[in-house]
Amino acid sequence: MNDEIKESFEKTKIAGSIAAGALDEVSKIIKPGISTNKIDKICYEFINDNQAYSAPLFYRGFPKSCCTSTNHIVCHGIPSEKKILRDGDIVNVDVTAVKDGWHGDTSRTFKVGEVSIRAQKLVDTTYEAMMKAIKIVKDGVHLGDIGNVIQNHVEAQGFSVVQDFCGHGIGQAFHKEPNVLHYGEKGTGEKIKTGMIFTIEPMINAGNYETRVLNDGWTAVTKDKNLSAQFEHTIGVTKDGYEIFTKSKNIEKIL
Repeated sequence: MNDEIKESFEKTKIAGSIAAGALDEVSKIIKPGISTNKIDKICYEFINDNQAYSAPLFYRGFPKSCCTSTNHIVCHGIPSEKKILRDGDIVNVDVTAVKDGWHGDTSRTFKVGEVSIRAQKLVDTTYEAMMKAIKIVKDGVHLGDIGNVIQNHVEAQGFSVVQDFCGHGIGQAFHKEPNVLHYGEKGTGEKIKTGMIFTIEPMINAGNYETRVLNDGWTAVTKDKNLSAQFEHTIGVTKDGYEIFTKSKNIEKIL
């Protein structure tokens, strides 16, 4: 691995660890009765306290420091003082920290109080799908292989993969090539190479995969109002495998 790749990995890991740390802080306060604005405040303050800043804040006009997507919201939910978490909800919190010009992007779906068996299965399946896909990453693997692993696992559990949103290259830019689809066929798409950095962030619906965006221009929801869950890591490709840059310092699997 050359010096340029080593530096990009080191810088992304620093930003990624801050983003993961913000979610670790969020995990401490998730409970019925808190507002999604409280989650946003915690993310904003933690990232600032670590001499970084929140990439989503003012990105293309987005008004908050993180996305909070509850229940049938697929992604890009806007935190609000009016949105109060209730027992049985699931909420995805998506945060991206920028440190020294490098981005670390991660999300987790949290359970609020006691959730239904179906919600638990959806959350588990989404996390498993992400990790199964990450574990096949190495130099020479096709992008279609990543999507295929996710799609096969998810559909075997009776759920569907959102097709309107995807993972993406990341580094000194928030979003760049390649697009990482979470469905596809083995052996198709671009071959990934050592040194590439991108996100794998499957959004999985309990019902149909179709989505629509609300009038605020951001909030994407399931068309059939069924639940949706998501997990996301930023990873780097090595010759023989991968490195996860957004691991929790406490525990990796928070379900």
